[in-house]
Amino acid sequence: MDWLYSLFVERSALQAVVVLSLISAVGLGLGKIHFRGVSLGVTFVFFTGILAGHFGLSVDSQMLNYAESFGLVIFVYALGLQVGPGFFSSFRKGGITLNMLALGVVLLGTLMAVLMSSLTGVSLPDMVGILCGATTNTPALGAAQQTLKQMGLNGSTPALGCAVTYPLGVLGVILAILLIRKALVRKEDLEIPEKDDANKTYIAAFQVHNPAIFNRSVKEIAHLSPTKFVISRLWRDGHVSIPTSEKVLKEGDRLLVVTSEKDAMALTVLFGEQEHTDWNKEDIDWNAIDSELISQRIVVTRPELNGKKLGALRLRNHYGINISRVYRSGVQLLATPELVLQLGDRLTVVGEAAAIHNVEKVLGNAIKSLKEPNLIVVFIGIVLGLALGSVPFSFPGISTPVKLGLAGGPIIVGILLGTFGPRIHMITYTTRSANLMLRALGLSMYLACLGLDAGAHFFATVFRPEGLLWIGLGAGLTIVPTLIVGVIAFKVMKIDFGSVTGMLCGSMANPMALTYANDTIPGDNPSVAYATVYPLCMFARVIIAQILLMFLLG
Repeated sequence: MDWLYSLFVERSALQAVVVLSLISAVGLGLGKIHFRGVSLGVTFVFFTGILAGHFGLSVDSQMLNYAESFGLVIFVYALGLQVGPGFFSSFRKGGITLNMLALGVVLLGTLMAVLMSSLTGVSLPDMVGILCGATTNTPALGAAQQTLKQMGLNGSTPALGCAVTYPLGVLGVILAILLIRKALVRKEDLEIPEKDDANKTYIAAFQVHNPAIFNRSVKEIAHLSPTKFVISRLWRDGHVSIPTSEKVLKEGDRLLVVTSEKDAMALTVLFGEQEHTDWNKEDIDWNAIDSELISQRIVVTRPELNGKKLGALRLRNHYGINISRVYRSGVQLLATPELVLQLGDRLTVVGEAAAIHNVEKVLGNAIKSLKEPNLIVVFIGIVLGLALGSVPFSFPGISTPVKLGLAGGPIIVGILLGTFGPRIHMITYTTRSANLMLRALGLSMYLACLGLDAGAHFFATVFRPEGLLWIGLGAGLTIVPTLIVGVIAFKVMKIDFGSVTGMLCGSMANPMALTYANDTIPGDNPSVAYATVYPLCMFARVIIAQILLMFLLG
């Protein structure tokens, strides 16, 4: 039985892999258990590691440090890559309001943590760990750990605070949502509000009756109006065609136009008359509209098209087809010539069957190739992220230069590459399943190491007055900011309850609470609001955790 002893007890690289894999497997298995619709998910790996550490299981310290660091880097980089495409767009219009409210939750919790540390005598490293657990934010904990190590301080104490307060961090947001719902929300407030997204693509039919555009080309007419539109089909004398930019419009032409809903009235003035047929229904069979043209969705899979403008391909002039809409990450975009293509875009192409077949060759449409992981950008991104994380930044009042570290650097590079990578022809596309795999693998490694390291002292901390104080402080840091900002958002700013709950869950990086909200509130407003505020709040908490420690301890 010596082999079994060496496999689980005798410290070696093999033993470290076995122990961390076993902790991750058991934790992930337990994380699938739901109680009243709520589960801890991958976070159960953390508590499994704590339990293993409590019973004396340990691995080589250098292996533990390597696995913890590598897991954290993979997790935060993949997270940044995923949220990058929507990061900057989340600041537009209604997203600004939600992001400002979510930042209010972040800043209010941070201010409370600093005040509680002064009033209760809890050390700042412990309080930062309590805050990370109360906000269920493991990347912020990783940033705090790395910052303390850079400063030459013990980096393990925040993990204890996080472990003690994490369970109530999950449940506290749900409790705050329940309190707001019971006290303030009426039954009619839960009805799905009518949403008028003026920027979503809108399909309408027009008849040309405006003398000002008679005998003018599509290109000339487009220059007459600032409104963006795409003419998908043109009917004249019983025949249908795909109009090129040089096509001259005649009186009585019927046009099928793709635009945004807010511009429909302006186009009615431009063309002359809008028909009353509803072309935006989900069940329209586009191929049955006419026998001469078909409509097909083609996926951009050729790498050389990544980052190119749609107009630069000149598909309409070369092949006599029209691209009416572009689907990207579940969002429908207007196919303007200035639109920058990304790998994985789905283009709705209208034209004759032979022409569409030729366009299919140009765009790729090899869906199988998208499933192959593009690991080059992952490793390049990790190198760039670690390089950025190592750059020291000096701030007034802080003696030690601030570094973004293992958590801050990779998440920033991930966001930037996810957003701007296609514009510099860097293929950052990964399937959702591949991104989830990277994040889950990295987070499981990190949490297993973190729990194993903190486990030796966890129960000794919990079952003493200090531990009970930490639990109480964590509950306050979870519930108070979410209640205050939630009430302001719902009662004062009149934001619908679904969006308020999604904003609160996103500001606390709490997907478990979001699952509860989605199960109890109709519509997709909670998920939309969560995705809107999550990137900024995640980034803010990672940076704030480091600055807080360096500013007050430096």
